[in-house]
Amino acid sequence: MTTTTPGPSALRGAVGTARTRIEGREKVTGAARYAGEIPFADLAHGWLVLSTVTRGRILDVETDPVLAMPGVLTVLHHGNAPRLHTDYVGMLGTPPDPTSAVFQNDRVPFAGWPVALVVAETPEEAREAAEALVVTYDSEPHDTALHPDHPGAYAAAGHMPAETEKGDLEAQLAASAFVVDAEYTTPEEQHSMMEPHAATARWEGGRLEVVDSNQGAGWVQGELATMFSLDASSVRVRSEHIGGGFGSKGLRAHQVSAVMAATALQRPVRVVLTRRQTFSLGGYRSPTTQRVRLGAAPDGRLLALEHRSLNQTSTVYEFVEPSAGVARVLYDADAHRTANHVVRLDVPSPTWMRAPGEAPGSFAIEAALDELAERGGIDPIELRLRNEPDVGPVSGLPFAGNNLAACFREGARRFGWADRDPRPGVRREGRWLLGTGTAAASFGAGAAPSTALVTAEADGSFTVRITAADIGTGARTALTLIAADALETAPEQVRVRIGDSDFGPAMIAGGSMGTRSWAWAVTAAAAELRERLAMTTSIPPEGITVRSDTTEALGALARKERHSFGAQFAEVAVDAATGEIRVRRMLGVFAAGRIVNPLTARNQLVGGMTWGISMALHEEAVRDRNTGGHYAPDLAGYHVATHADTPAIEVDWVDDHDPDDPVGIKGVGEIGIVGAAAAVANAVWHATGVRHRDLPIRPDRVLAATGPEPAGGAVDA
Repeated sequence: MTTTTPGPSALRGAVGTARTRIEGREKVTGAARYAGEIPFADLAHGWLVLSTVTRGRILDVETDPVLAMPGVLTVLHHGNAPRLHTDYVGMLGTPPDPTSAVFQNDRVPFAGWPVALVVAETPEEAREAAEALVVTYDSEPHDTALHPDHPGAYAAAGHMPAETEKGDLEAQLAASAFVVDAEYTTPEEQHSMMEPHAATARWEGGRLEVVDSNQGAGWVQGELATMFSLDASSVRVRSEHIGGGFGSKGLRAHQVSAVMAATALQRPVRVVLTRRQTFSLGGYRSPTTQRVRLGAAPDGRLLALEHRSLNQTSTVYEFVEPSAGVARVLYDADAHRTANHVVRLDVPSPTWMRAPGEAPGSFAIEAALDELAERGGIDPIELRLRNEPDVGPVSGLPFAGNNLAACFREGARRFGWADRDPRPGVRREGRWLLGTGTAAASFGAGAAPSTALVTAEADGSFTVRITAADIGTGARTALTLIAADALETAPEQVRVRIGDSDFGPAMIAGGSMGTRSWAWAVTAAAAELRERLAMTTSIPPEGITVRSDTTEALGALARKERHSFGAQFAEVAVDAATGEIRVRRMLGVFAAGRIVNPLTARNQLVGGMTWGISMALHEEAVRDRNTGGHYAPDLAGYHVATHADTPAIEVDWVDDHDPDDPVGIKGVGEIGIVGAAAAVANAVWHATGVRHRDLPIRPDRVLAATGPEPAGGAVDA
């Protein structure tokens, strides 16, 4: 069928009004069941056994003693597991991470590699047996240390070009009135969602069904079907409620091992990862080392910009954290060079994590811009505005709206930026040194082809079916409002069903593209359904259903630079005697397209900014170089920002319209974290007079850098 573009009448009414979540009561009363809670008859439980060596080979798996333990049903490992098909390119344009293709050989590429699955009648029996399983290894030397001059580093593309370059960088740096040349680092970070990974697999009537916690049921369905050489129609994946994902919940070892065990035992099998297991099997944000070189004319106009980033990846799978990509959007220069490099180490594979690339990359480039402003004696906001590009600095494409300046102007007004004394280390309130900082934010606004089914029911209501995923963002509620407006009815007349691969292909919840992609498909189907209803005198008992496919419409969209933008502001207090840092207030003003639900959109933006505080001051997963494993891989050892660390965060947005885009949604899931850590770090410099280029800014680092008094010789404010 052809896809019609929704008209203006489809884009007003419920959209833009604050609505509580459709499933909110279910979640707060415990009625909403997550993947690890859904009951199945005759359910068995699997427990993954992870390697205790960092690199080597498996010599022996002593299964006989474990099989004799109470309740144990089977032990799967590389010697008896089915062979999987892994030579393919998946939905995201990459081959599967071999970590998910479990038990295919005797190699161990990192500490925490899955070496066996013990299945038993109860989770307690499975865990006890898994901990008793003896695995013998031939250990080999390993390398787990990332450093900027690692000889194994190489340029890697990922989902964007590895390197871009124009102009003579060295000549422009030499011609610059003031220059910044600095290295910035960010540590390994973990997703730390509330709900760990969980999946149940079973065969029903010759069809494989997987009940999972994922960010795209269609994505996982396609990967499992290909990996197990099954027809896609014979695999169904359901994921109704998800307790957070942040990029981590794609295809993982627990789903594949559950399918293997369910196939071997011909009964349902559930595999749930422990919090500690997610540190090696759930993916993470790679640490980065970034070098930024900036050169500017006397008026602050950038003559030279270089942003180079290095991240680690595993020896079995290449993943690029494209931190240099943010500089390709935010700022232009006569000479402009960016590069993303990786080095293969004996560590688990990194993966997508909220604002992949932009979050660590914005820390480096926005801290460097702040340093440049200091050296040039230019206000940090003014410096950024003077370097706002007219077109994409690398692509040369026009912007489909760039309202960064509006964000900064509105944010500066509301934050009281004009009253700021630019001198560092001069404000004191008792024992606290006070400072303020700012940073810019940018994140891509993309969309992917999706399908949706919209049914006009005989009772006058409507049912929307789409393989969307609500990972806590409020997507289910947003789609209800979008569908209501598109159908010209009240939200109470619309039922949205999501999280089922049987509903057809659709974009995953990722890249801030989910709601935009799904909204396009829903409004297109609704527009055609209205046309059908206009020619119908009565609705049959089974209803009238229309299916949309946005592939053609997306292909016709004009090529432009499409992004959300934002301005971040932070005020911090620093205790020079203890090194303690307290973020007192934050403000974020964003240009993020059409805001579907102000209530949940604000929640998303505040959540991102909170994560930015956490990134700046707390989060750091540390590996033991001797073992390759983590120190304290749990939420006791891995610190995240809590209520005590989080101030009253204020969020707002400016009008942001793309005349070429009939949907107008840009996504708010990731823009909130971009620039937030840099704003905090810049505020710490303003408070103390000392620049911190390594995250997190721990108390010991503050003490080592500042000594008993800040460099600026603070006086009472």
